[in-house]
Amino acid sequence: MTQMTQPTQVTSAAVRSPAAQQPQWPDPSRVRAVRRTLRALPAPVAPEGVDRLRERLAEVALGRALLLQGGDCAETFAGNTPAHIRANLRTLLHTATLLEVGSGLPVVPVGRMAGQYAKPRSSPTDAAGLPAYRGDIVNSTSPTAAARTPDPDRMLRARADAVATLDVMAAVAADADTELFASHEALLLDYEVPLVRQAVDGTRYGLSGHFLWIGERTRRLDGAHIELARGLANPVGVKVGPATTPAEVLGYADALDPHRTPGRLTLISRMGADRVAEALPPLVEAVAAAGHPVIWLCDPMHGNTRLSATGYKTRHLDTILAETRGFLDVHAALGSHAGGLHLEFTGDDVTECLGGSQGLRDEDLPARYSTACDPRLNARQSLDLASAVAQILLDGRRPAERREAASAG
Repeated sequence: MTQMTQPTQVTSAAVRSPAAQQPQWPDPSRVRAVRRTLRALPAPVAPEGVDRLRERLAEVALGRALLLQGGDCAETFAGNTPAHIRANLRTLLHTATLLEVGSGLPVVPVGRMAGQYAKPRSSPTDAAGLPAYRGDIVNSTSPTAAARTPDPDRMLRARADAVATLDVMAAVAADADTELFASHEALLLDYEVPLVRQAVDGTRYGLSGHFLWIGERTRRLDGAHIELARGLANPVGVKVGPATTPAEVLGYADALDPHRTPGRLTLISRMGADRVAEALPPLVEAVAAAGHPVIWLCDPMHGNTRLSATGYKTRHLDTILAETRGFLDVHAALGSHAGGLHLEFTGDDVTECLGGSQGLRDEDLPARYSTACDPRLNARQSLDLASAVAQILLDGRRPAERREAASAG
Protein backbone atom coordinates (compact mmCIF):
# COMPACT_ATOMS: atom_id res chain seq x y z
CA MET A 1 0.00 0.00 0.00
CA THR A 2 1.21 3.48 -0.87
CA GLN A 3 2.68 5.35 2.10
CA MET A 4 0.69 8.54 2.70
CA THR A 5 1.17 11.64 4.83
CA GLN A 6 -0.97 14.65 5.68
CA PRO A 7 0.23 17.56 3.49
CA THR A 8 1.52 20.47 5.52
CA GLN A 9 0.19 23.05 3.07
CA VAL A 10 -2.46 20.88 1.53
CA THR A 11 -4.96 23.34 0.23
CA SER A 12 -4.03 26.79 1.41
CA ALA A 13 -5.39 28.31 -1.80
CA ALA A 14 -8.66 26.42 -1.37
CA VAL A 15 -8.99 27.61 2.22
CA ARG A 16 -8.43 31.23 1.14
CA SER A 17 -10.90 31.02 -1.76
CA PRO A 18 -14.60 31.85 -1.31
CA ALA A 19 -16.46 28.74 -0.16
CA ALA A 20 -20.17 28.49 -0.93
CA GLN A 21 -22.73 26.35 0.90
CA GLN A 22 -20.77 25.88 4.13
CA PRO A 23 -22.58 25.65 7.49
CA GLN A 24 -22.29 28.27 10.19
CA TRP A 25 -20.78 26.22 12.99
CA PRO A 26 -21.69 27.60 16.44
CA ASP A 27 -18.39 26.47 18.04
CA PRO A 28 -15.33 27.04 15.81
CA SER A 29 -12.99 25.51 18.40
CA ARG A 30 -14.89 22.23 18.21
CA VAL A 31 -14.65 22.28 14.41
CA ARG A 32 -10.88 22.65 14.68
CA ALA A 33 -10.74 19.70 17.08
CA VAL A 34 -12.79 17.51 14.73
CA ARG A 35 -10.59 18.47 11.80
CA ARG A 36 -7.51 17.43 13.80
CA THR A 37 -9.14 14.10 14.59
CA LEU A 38 -10.04 13.52 10.93
CA ARG A 39 -6.45 14.24 9.93
CA ALA A 40 -5.22 11.65 12.44
CA LEU A 41 -7.67 8.89 11.47
CA PRO A 42 -7.15 6.55 8.50
CA ALA A 43 -8.84 7.91 5.39
CA PRO A 44 -11.87 5.96 4.10
CA VAL A 45 -10.37 4.92 0.74
CA ALA A 46 -6.89 3.99 -0.42
CA PRO A 47 -4.95 5.73 -3.20
CA GLU A 48 -4.67 2.45 -5.11
CA GLY A 49 -8.44 2.43 -5.56
CA VAL A 50 -8.36 6.00 -6.84
CA ASP A 51 -5.65 5.05 -9.33
CA ARG A 52 -7.65 2.03 -10.55
CA LEU A 53 -10.74 4.13 -11.09
CA ARG A 54 -8.72 6.71 -13.00
CA GLU A 55 -7.55 3.92 -15.33
CA ARG A 56 -11.12 2.67 -15.84
CA LEU A 57 -12.40 6.16 -16.55
CA ALA A 58 -9.70 6.71 -19.15
CA GLU A 59 -11.38 3.91 -21.10
CA VAL A 60 -14.71 5.73 -20.79
CA ALA A 61 -13.21 8.99 -22.03
CA LEU A 62 -11.74 7.17 -25.03
CA GLY A 63 -15.12 5.71 -25.98
CA ARG A 64 -14.33 2.16 -24.94
CA ALA A 65 -16.54 1.93 -21.82
CA LEU A 66 -19.43 3.61 -19.99
CA LEU A 67 -19.72 5.08 -16.51
CA LEU A 68 -22.74 4.48 -14.28
CA GLN A 69 -23.02 6.53 -11.09
CA GLY A 70 -25.96 5.89 -8.83
CA GLY A 71 -27.34 5.74 -5.32
CA ASP A 72 -29.22 7.79 -2.76
CA CYS A 73 -29.71 11.51 -3.15
CA ALA A 74 -28.55 11.87 0.44
CA GLU A 75 -27.23 9.08 2.62
CA THR A 76 -28.45 9.06 6.21
CA PHE A 77 -26.94 7.58 9.33
CA ALA A 78 -30.17 5.72 10.13
CA GLY A 79 -30.37 4.31 6.61
CA ASN A 80 -26.76 3.16 6.52
CA THR A 81 -27.62 -0.50 7.10
CA PRO A 82 -25.98 -3.43 5.31
CA ALA A 83 -29.38 -4.40 3.87
CA HIS A 84 -29.95 -0.96 2.36
CA ILE A 85 -26.40 -0.69 1.03
CA ARG A 86 -26.64 -4.14 -0.56
CA ALA A 87 -30.01 -3.30 -2.12
CA ASN A 88 -28.57 -0.13 -3.67
CA LEU A 89 -25.53 -2.00 -4.95
CA ARG A 90 -27.75 -4.71 -6.41
CA THR A 91 -29.67 -2.05 -8.32
CA LEU A 92 -26.41 -0.44 -9.45
CA LEU A 93 -25.05 -3.73 -10.78
CA HIS A 94 -28.31 -4.79 -12.43
CA THR A 95 -28.55 -1.41 -14.14
CA ALA A 96 -24.92 -1.69 -15.27
CA THR A 97 -25.59 -5.12 -16.75
CA LEU A 98 -28.48 -3.82 -18.85
CA LEU A 99 -26.37 -0.94 -20.13
CA GLU A 100 -23.58 -3.37 -21.01
CA VAL A 101 -25.99 -5.48 -23.05
CA GLY A 102 -27.35 -2.45 -24.87
CA SER A 103 -24.06 -0.72 -25.57
CA GLY A 104 -21.76 -3.69 -26.06
CA LEU A 105 -19.28 -1.89 -23.80
CA PRO A 106 -18.07 -2.57 -20.26
CA VAL A 107 -19.67 -0.36 -17.61
CA VAL A 108 -17.76 1.10 -14.66
CA PRO A 109 -20.08 1.02 -11.59
CA VAL A 110 -19.61 3.90 -9.15
CA GLY A 111 -21.92 4.31 -6.18
CA ARG A 112 -23.24 7.58 -4.83
CA MET A 113 -22.33 6.29 -1.40
CA ALA A 114 -19.79 6.15 1.43
CA GLY A 115 -19.76 9.93 1.70
CA GLN A 116 -22.93 11.42 0.19
CA TYR A 117 -23.89 13.02 3.49
CA ALA A 118 -23.75 16.76 2.71
CA LYS A 119 -26.37 18.64 0.71
CA PRO A 120 -26.43 22.19 -0.70
CA ARG A 121 -29.56 24.23 -0.04
CA SER A 122 -31.27 27.06 -1.88
CA SER A 123 -31.97 28.92 1.39
CA PRO A 124 -30.24 28.97 4.80
CA THR A 125 -33.61 28.41 6.49
CA ASP A 126 -36.64 26.24 5.76
CA ALA A 127 -40.29 27.27 5.49
CA ALA A 128 -40.65 27.12 9.28
CA GLY A 129 -37.69 29.45 9.81
CA LEU A 130 -35.42 26.70 11.12
CA PRO A 131 -31.87 26.23 9.84
CA ALA A 132 -32.04 24.20 6.61
CA TYR A 133 -31.19 20.52 6.70
CA ARG A 134 -27.72 20.28 5.13
CA GLY A 135 -27.29 16.53 5.29
CA ASP A 136 -26.63 14.18 8.19
CA ILE A 137 -22.98 15.20 8.25
CA VAL A 138 -24.09 18.67 9.45
CA ASN A 139 -27.46 18.41 11.20
CA SER A 140 -30.65 16.36 11.52
CA THR A 141 -33.90 16.31 9.57
CA SER A 142 -35.85 16.63 12.85
CA PRO A 143 -37.74 19.96 12.83
CA THR A 144 -36.36 21.46 16.03
CA ALA A 145 -33.86 24.24 16.57
CA ALA A 146 -31.53 21.95 18.51
CA ALA A 147 -31.58 19.20 15.87
CA ARG A 148 -30.94 21.69 13.07
CA THR A 149 -28.00 23.35 14.80
CA PRO A 150 -24.84 22.34 12.87
CA ASP A 151 -22.85 19.81 14.91
CA PRO A 152 -19.23 19.19 13.83
CA ASP A 153 -19.09 15.84 15.64
CA ARG A 154 -21.37 14.52 12.92
CA MET A 155 -18.35 14.60 10.59
CA LEU A 156 -16.76 11.86 12.68
CA ARG A 157 -19.93 9.77 12.43
CA ALA A 158 -19.98 10.34 8.66
CA ARG A 159 -16.43 9.09 8.30
CA ALA A 160 -17.17 6.00 10.40
CA ASP A 161 -20.32 5.25 8.41
CA ALA A 162 -18.41 5.74 5.15
CA VAL A 163 -15.85 3.15 6.26
CA ALA A 164 -18.65 0.73 7.19
CA THR A 165 -20.30 1.27 3.79
CA LEU A 166 -17.00 0.63 2.01
CA ASP A 167 -16.67 -2.66 3.90
CA VAL A 168 -20.06 -3.76 2.57
CA MET A 169 -19.09 -2.61 -0.92
CA ALA A 170 -15.90 -4.68 -0.76
CA ALA A 171 -17.87 -7.77 0.26
CA VAL A 172 -20.41 -7.29 -2.54
CA ALA A 173 -17.65 -6.70 -5.09
CA ALA A 174 -15.91 -9.91 -4.02
CA ASP A 175 -19.15 -11.91 -4.24
CA ALA A 176 -19.94 -10.48 -7.68
CA ASP A 177 -16.33 -10.73 -8.91
CA THR A 178 -16.36 -7.09 -9.97
CA GLU A 179 -14.98 -3.70 -8.98
CA LEU A 180 -17.02 -1.10 -7.13
CA PHE A 181 -16.05 2.49 -6.47
CA ALA A 182 -17.42 5.19 -4.18
CA SER A 183 -18.25 8.80 -5.04
CA HIS A 184 -19.91 11.83 -3.52
CA GLU A 185 -20.21 15.57 -3.86
CA ALA A 186 -17.15 17.13 -2.22
CA LEU A 187 -19.22 19.84 -0.57
CA LEU A 188 -18.28 20.15 3.11
CA LEU A 189 -14.71 21.45 3.14
CA ASP A 190 -14.23 20.93 6.88
CA TYR A 191 -14.60 17.21 6.11
CA GLU A 192 -12.88 17.01 2.72
CA VAL A 193 -9.69 18.94 3.45
CA PRO A 194 -8.57 16.89 6.50
CA LEU A 195 -8.95 13.69 4.47
CA VAL A 196 -6.47 14.80 1.79
CA ARG A 197 -3.29 12.74 1.91
CA GLN A 198 0.04 13.06 0.09
CA ALA A 199 2.17 10.27 -1.38
CA VAL A 200 5.95 10.30 -1.12
CA ASP A 201 6.18 11.58 -4.69
CA GLY A 202 4.04 14.60 -3.77
CA THR A 203 0.81 13.37 -5.39
CA ARG A 204 -2.22 14.46 -3.40
CA TYR A 205 -5.38 12.39 -3.08
CA GLY A 206 -8.77 13.26 -1.66
CA LEU A 207 -9.29 10.00 0.22
CA SER A 208 -12.85 10.67 1.34
CA GLY A 209 -13.87 8.86 -1.87
CA HIS A 210 -12.59 7.52 -5.17
CA PHE A 211 -14.45 10.04 -7.35
CA LEU A 212 -15.43 13.52 -6.14
CA TRP A 213 -17.71 15.97 -7.88
CA ILE A 214 -18.54 19.64 -7.56
CA GLY A 215 -22.18 20.63 -7.68
CA GLU A 216 -24.10 23.26 -9.60
CA ARG A 217 -24.16 25.60 -6.60
CA THR A 218 -20.44 25.43 -5.79
CA ARG A 219 -18.77 25.43 -9.21
CA ARG A 220 -17.43 29.01 -9.17
CA LEU A 221 -14.16 29.03 -11.08
CA ASP A 222 -12.55 31.16 -8.37
CA GLY A 223 -14.17 29.20 -5.55
CA ALA A 224 -12.73 26.90 -2.93
CA HIS A 225 -14.27 23.72 -4.35
CA ILE A 226 -12.63 24.07 -7.77
CA GLU A 227 -9.37 25.04 -6.06
CA LEU A 228 -9.49 21.93 -3.88
CA ALA A 229 -10.20 19.63 -6.83
CA ARG A 230 -7.44 21.24 -8.89
CA GLY A 231 -4.76 19.87 -6.57
CA LEU A 232 -6.03 16.28 -6.30
CA ALA A 233 -5.13 13.20 -8.33
CA ASN A 234 -8.69 11.86 -8.09
CA PRO A 235 -10.94 11.79 -11.11
CA VAL A 236 -13.31 14.70 -10.56
CA GLY A 237 -16.66 15.83 -11.91
CA VAL A 238 -18.46 19.14 -12.32
CA LYS A 239 -22.23 19.48 -12.65
CA VAL A 240 -23.24 21.78 -15.53
CA GLY A 241 -26.75 23.12 -16.08
CA PRO A 242 -28.61 25.00 -18.82
CA ALA A 243 -27.14 28.36 -17.77
CA THR A 244 -23.55 27.11 -18.11
CA THR A 245 -21.62 28.81 -20.91
CA PRO A 246 -18.93 27.40 -23.20
CA ALA A 247 -16.46 29.79 -21.58
CA GLU A 248 -17.26 28.32 -18.17
CA VAL A 249 -16.79 24.70 -19.22
CA LEU A 250 -13.50 25.63 -20.86
CA GLY A 251 -12.51 27.26 -17.58
CA TYR A 252 -13.27 24.04 -15.70
CA ALA A 253 -11.37 22.00 -18.26
CA ASP A 254 -8.31 24.26 -18.13
CA ALA A 255 -8.32 24.31 -14.32
CA LEU A 256 -9.02 20.64 -13.68
CA ASP A 257 -7.59 18.95 -16.78
CA PRO A 258 -4.66 21.12 -17.88
CA HIS A 259 -2.72 18.13 -19.21
CA ARG A 260 -5.69 16.77 -21.21
CA THR A 261 -5.67 13.42 -19.45
CA PRO A 262 -8.41 10.98 -20.49
CA GLY A 263 -10.75 10.28 -17.57
CA ARG A 264 -9.49 13.06 -15.31
CA LEU A 265 -12.57 15.28 -15.77
CA THR A 266 -16.23 14.32 -16.03
CA LEU A 267 -18.78 16.95 -16.99
CA ILE A 268 -22.17 15.95 -15.61
CA SER A 269 -24.96 17.43 -17.70
CA ARG A 270 -28.17 18.31 -15.81
CA MET A 271 -30.10 20.36 -18.33
CA GLY A 272 -33.76 19.34 -18.05
CA ALA A 273 -35.64 17.40 -20.70
CA ASP A 274 -36.85 20.56 -22.43
CA ARG A 275 -33.42 22.22 -22.55
CA VAL A 276 -30.88 19.50 -23.30
CA ALA A 277 -31.14 19.62 -27.11
CA GLU A 278 -30.44 23.36 -27.11
CA ALA A 279 -28.08 23.82 -24.16
CA LEU A 280 -25.74 20.83 -24.42
CA PRO A 281 -24.28 20.97 -27.98
CA PRO A 282 -22.34 24.26 -27.58
CA LEU A 283 -20.65 22.90 -24.46
CA VAL A 284 -19.69 19.59 -26.06
CA GLU A 285 -18.37 21.34 -29.16
CA ALA A 286 -16.32 23.85 -27.16
CA VAL A 287 -14.60 21.20 -25.05
CA ALA A 288 -13.93 18.98 -28.07
CA ALA A 289 -12.44 21.88 -30.03
CA ALA A 290 -10.08 22.59 -27.12
CA GLY A 291 -8.88 18.98 -27.11
CA HIS A 292 -9.98 17.99 -23.61
CA PRO A 293 -10.87 14.25 -23.49
CA VAL A 294 -13.62 14.67 -20.90
CA ILE A 295 -16.35 12.21 -20.01
CA TRP A 296 -19.85 13.51 -20.68
CA LEU A 297 -22.30 12.06 -18.18
CA CYS A 298 -26.08 12.54 -18.18
CA ASP A 299 -27.83 13.44 -14.92
CA PRO A 300 -31.49 13.30 -16.04
CA MET A 301 -32.80 13.74 -12.49
CA HIS A 302 -32.01 17.21 -11.18
CA GLY A 303 -33.34 19.24 -14.09
CA ASN A 304 -36.70 17.49 -13.97
CA THR A 305 -37.90 17.87 -10.38
CA ARG A 306 -41.38 19.29 -9.79
CA LEU A 307 -43.94 19.62 -7.03
CA SER A 308 -46.74 17.08 -7.22
CA ALA A 309 -50.42 17.88 -6.76
CA THR A 310 -50.11 16.24 -3.34
CA GLY A 311 -47.25 18.54 -2.31
CA TYR A 312 -44.29 16.16 -2.74
CA LYS A 313 -41.13 16.85 -4.72
CA THR A 314 -41.14 14.27 -7.49
CA ARG A 315 -39.88 13.34 -10.95
CA HIS A 316 -41.56 11.38 -13.72
CA LEU A 317 -39.75 8.48 -15.33
CA ASP A 318 -40.94 9.56 -18.78
CA THR A 319 -39.26 12.96 -18.33
CA ILE A 320 -36.09 11.36 -16.99
CA LEU A 321 -36.00 9.12 -20.05
CA ALA A 322 -36.70 12.08 -22.34
CA GLU A 323 -33.64 13.95 -21.08
CA THR A 324 -31.53 10.81 -21.40
CA ARG A 325 -32.71 10.32 -24.97
CA GLY A 326 -31.97 13.96 -25.75
CA PHE A 327 -28.47 13.59 -24.30
CA LEU A 328 -27.82 10.51 -26.44
CA ASP A 329 -29.21 12.25 -29.53
CA VAL A 330 -26.88 15.23 -29.05
CA HIS A 331 -23.81 13.01 -28.87
CA ALA A 332 -24.93 10.91 -31.82
CA ALA A 333 -25.36 14.06 -33.91
CA LEU A 334 -21.97 15.46 -32.89
CA GLY A 335 -20.10 12.15 -33.18
CA SER A 336 -19.00 12.34 -29.55
CA HIS A 337 -19.14 9.63 -26.90
CA ALA A 338 -22.10 9.64 -24.52
CA GLY A 339 -20.23 8.51 -21.43
CA GLY A 340 -23.03 7.21 -19.23
CA LEU A 341 -25.57 8.07 -16.55
CA HIS A 342 -25.64 9.71 -13.12
CA LEU A 343 -28.80 8.61 -11.27
CA GLU A 344 -30.47 8.94 -7.90
CA PHE A 345 -32.02 5.60 -7.02
CA THR A 346 -32.51 3.13 -4.22
CA GLY A 347 -32.92 -0.61 -4.12
CA ASP A 348 -35.86 -0.12 -1.76
CA ASP A 349 -39.49 -0.13 -2.93
CA VAL A 350 -40.09 3.57 -2.37
CA THR A 351 -42.80 5.71 -3.99
CA GLU A 352 -40.97 8.95 -4.76
CA CYS A 353 -40.88 9.16 -8.57
CA LEU A 354 -43.86 8.76 -10.89
CA GLY A 355 -44.47 6.37 -13.77
CA GLY A 356 -42.64 3.24 -14.78
CA SER A 357 -44.01 -0.28 -15.07
CA GLN A 358 -45.66 0.13 -11.67
CA GLY A 359 -47.62 3.10 -12.99
CA LEU A 360 -47.02 5.22 -9.88
CA ARG A 361 -49.25 8.32 -9.70
CA ASP A 362 -49.37 11.43 -7.53
CA GLU A 363 -51.71 9.79 -5.03
CA ASP A 364 -49.22 6.92 -4.56
CA LEU A 365 -46.39 9.15 -3.33
CA PRO A 366 -47.30 9.28 0.39
CA ALA A 367 -47.22 5.48 0.73
CA ARG A 368 -43.43 5.05 0.93
CA TYR A 369 -41.83 8.47 0.50
CA SER A 370 -38.72 8.30 2.67
CA THR A 371 -35.96 10.30 0.97
CA ALA A 372 -34.02 12.75 3.12
CA CYS A 373 -33.84 15.19 0.23
CA ASP A 374 -34.75 14.63 -3.44
CA PRO A 375 -36.93 11.85 -4.93
CA ARG A 376 -35.24 8.63 -6.03
CA LEU A 377 -36.14 5.99 -8.57
CA ASN A 378 -37.01 2.70 -6.90
CA ALA A 379 -35.45 -0.57 -8.02
CA ARG A 380 -38.18 -1.34 -10.57
CA GLN A 381 -38.08 2.15 -12.04
CA SER A 382 -34.28 2.03 -12.26
CA LEU A 383 -34.48 -1.16 -14.29
CA ASP A 384 -37.30 0.31 -16.41
CA LEU A 385 -35.03 3.23 -17.25
CA ALA A 386 -31.99 1.03 -17.86
CA SER A 387 -33.99 -1.28 -20.15
CA ALA A 388 -35.25 1.66 -22.21
CA VAL A 389 -31.78 3.20 -22.48
CA ALA A 390 -30.27 -0.18 -23.36
CA GLN A 391 -32.77 -0.52 -26.20
CA ILE A 392 -31.86 2.94 -27.50
CA LEU A 393 -28.18 2.04 -27.40
CA LEU A 394 -28.82 -1.31 -29.07
CA ASP A 395 -30.86 0.32 -31.83
CA GLY A 396 -28.02 2.78 -32.37
CA ARG A 397 -25.50 -0.04 -32.75
CA ARG A 398 -27.46 -2.07 -35.29
CA PRO A 399 -26.86 0.04 -38.43
CA ALA A 400 -23.11 0.02 -37.80
CA GLU A 401 -23.16 -3.73 -37.14
CA ARG A 402 -25.05 -4.31 -40.39
CA ARG A 403 -22.50 -2.23 -42.28
CA GLU A 404 -19.65 -4.19 -40.71
CA ALA A 405 -21.33 -7.49 -41.57
CA ALA A 406 -21.85 -6.37 -45.17
CA SER A 407 -18.20 -5.32 -45.45
CA ALA A 408 -17.03 -8.63 -44.02
CA GLY A 409 -19.24 -10.51 -46.46
